[in-house]
Amino acid sequence: MTLKVQRSLDNDVVVYTLAGRIKEEQLECLQDILTTNAEATKVVFDLTEIRLIDQIAVKFLASCEEDGVRLRNCPPYIREWISQERGNLLIDGSSR
Repeated sequence: MTLKVQRSLDNDVVVYTLAGRIKEEQLECLQDILTTNAEATKVVFDLTEIRLIDQIAVKFLASCEEDGVRLRNCPPYIREWISQERGNLLIDGSSR
């Protein structure tokens, strides 16, 4: 199963429902989505349908969230992994 992306509008929010797997190979597509919506006031990634994710993708989502992208319906295991990645950044001294 690959990553599927569905776009919808919720008032002034652009929502991308992601389904399947997020692997490093799909990050360019997600980055293109963010670039395309750079002028949107709010962008949301809805992660309800995400089944698998790799470490590089978790780092990408953590970075997106820091840049203002909201992660909606983030599964607990992904949320925990993002928190761990942020902790690692602080320990390594690589945080902003």
